[in-house]
Amino acid sequence: MQQLDLTHIPTHIAIIMDGNGRWAKAKGLPRTAGHVEGVEAVRRITQECTRIGVKYLTLYTFSTENWNRPEEEVNALMGLVLTHLEEEIFQKNNVRFRVIGDRYRLPKAVQDKLQEVEHNTRNNDTMTMVVALSYSARWEITRACRDIYVDMQSQGRCEDDIDERMVASYMQTSFMPDPDLLIRTGGEKRISNFLLWQLAYTELYFCDTFWPDFGEEELHQAIAEFQRRERRYGMTSEQVEEGEN
Repeated sequence: MQQLDLTHIPTHIAIIMDGNGRWAKAKGLPRTAGHVEGVEAVRRITQECTRIGVKYLTLYTFSTENWNRPEEEVNALMGLVLTHLEEEIFQKNNVRFRVIGDRYRLPKAVQDKLQEVEHNTRNNDTMTMVVALSYSARWEITRACRDIYVDMQSQGRCEDDIDERMVASYMQTSFMPDPDLLIRTGGEKRISNFLLWQLAYTELYFCDTFWPDFGEEELHQAIAEFQRRERRYGMTSEQVEEGEN
């Protein structure tokens, strides 16, 4: 914590929470036990992010590809949403809850629970916690292209009207800035179809810690590494320094 510059905390942190199953396997437990313990890590990181001033926290919870996992595990994950999506943690920390993804593939009870928590936390403004559920970036981009096409046809607009700002406005994440920092736990070094449009200039941080063991110290290490980097956005170091002066 002493290494952190609290005036330079990332506005938006996205996390690929990987390693629940391997954490459980290493302890001789069923995979579902890893997901349960992973929920505790979500609580820890949510509270710490609100404490240090993060404004948006996006968690990759369940991808569209995860529907291909064994039915027992999928059912257990859906059950966790119902039993562990506790409104208390959001109200206690003044956190707004949002969901991105193809929520209509989710069981009706899960859809209703998500909508309820979204509604009840809509006025909270210390931080927004976004859960990517039944989400993939390719699905999101394809959906955006279809919506743009339909709207342009109905409005009589031409292809010259399409620019980056328009495309971004059709993304599921249009209500928040792109991530400053992406953290992936569990040792893998890939993005796995997560926020492909939004991560264009995001700083990437990979660590070997399984998600259930990821805590405040590991979060601080990731942010400290982020603060040591120079974000140039295609410019030279000299141009960045001139812009800061």
